Amino acid sequence: MNDRRRPATILEVARQAGVSKTSVSRYYSGERERLSGAMRERIVAAATALGYQPNPMARGLKGGPSGLVGMLVADIRNPFSVAIMHGVEQACRQAGLSLMVCNSDNDLEQERQQLALLSSYRIEGLVVNATGRHSDALAQLADSGTPLVLLDRSLADVHADEVGLDNDAAIDMAIAHLREQGYGRLLFITEPPAQASSRQARLERFNQRCRDGSLSGDTLVIELGDRQRLDQALARFVDSAGDSRPAILCANGQVTLALTRRMKALGYLLGEIGLMGIDELEWCDLTEPGITTLAQPTGAIGKAAVDCLRARAVGPRQAPQRATFAPTLTARGSTQPTANTSVTVEPSSVSSSSSTSETSS
Repeated sequence: MNDRRRPATILEVARQAGVSKTSVSRYYSGERERLSGAMRERIVAAATALGYQPNPMARGLKGGPSGLVGMLVADIRNPFSVAIMHGVEQACRQAGLSLMVCNSDNDLEQERQQLALLSSYRIEGLVVNATGRHSDALAQLADSGTPLVLLDRSLADVHADEVGLDNDAAIDMAIAHLREQGYGRLLFITEPPAQASSRQARLERFNQRCRDGSLSGDTLVIELGDRQRLDQALARFVDSAGDSRPAILCANGQVTLALTRRMKALGYLLGEIGLMGIDELEWCDLTEPGITTLAQPTGAIGKAAVDCLRARAVGPRQAPQRATFAPTLTARGSTQPTANTSVTVEPSSVSSSSSTSETSS
């Protein structure tokens, strides 16, 4: 009697699909390009019907490709990390790979330990959202020939492919939207940028764009737990706006959440005081009157990361590549004081960023 509680075997999949065991093995070991489209379809249908799941560890122990991709994130609690993990996992699934995720909690020692753990599983590639500090372990891994891609944060001492948001385009898009809505005085708020190159890039671009004298801009670098300082900075900014309508641009989703809470607690009217954030969060269209955001295309970024790993496996000696993606603007009531509707602008409609003169701000 056939007990279907027992996991299906690769031989059973081959028999049901009417193909050889070698063909099924090729499908699940990253060599599916060698099979015809019809054969791939039969294998997928048979595996689905039988509930077959490949065993990546068994493949690795046999000395063949493990089928495992490792991913190390700096902060698994960050909504961006969750979204980008989903994008990477979807891309891995489409490529017949499995994803193993570890969290460094923005701790360099944890990063080192988790890298050692991932390496012990004979991963075929690694996607890293780094802590942002010098890492001998990452540098050694990159030099060893393991396909490696840096996600969102770059490191000067690590020579690897990079994928992430086009930070210059994001800041340009935000400033353009706020100016179109009539805001004349802007405040850019960010967490300390030293450990995150993306934060540094956004802060530098904002300062660059403000130096041309066409708008009045200020910056605030702050730990989000310092509520008293944040409240004081908000009050000073609003009081100093004068006849210019003030608006606040948040460097990421965590800053947007903190600012939304404080503005509502202090009684500031969203829209009259503009609020806009980089990163789309699930609650942004739920709170009244809705928060204007620039959404990162996490699906496209995740796919690009996996594509980089697969290309690196074929051409490991190529120079490191860098791929960036423009965000999508969704305008809501926080930057539209007279309307509560949402308008989405796809990145294809955004012009590339242009250089500006640098004068004292």
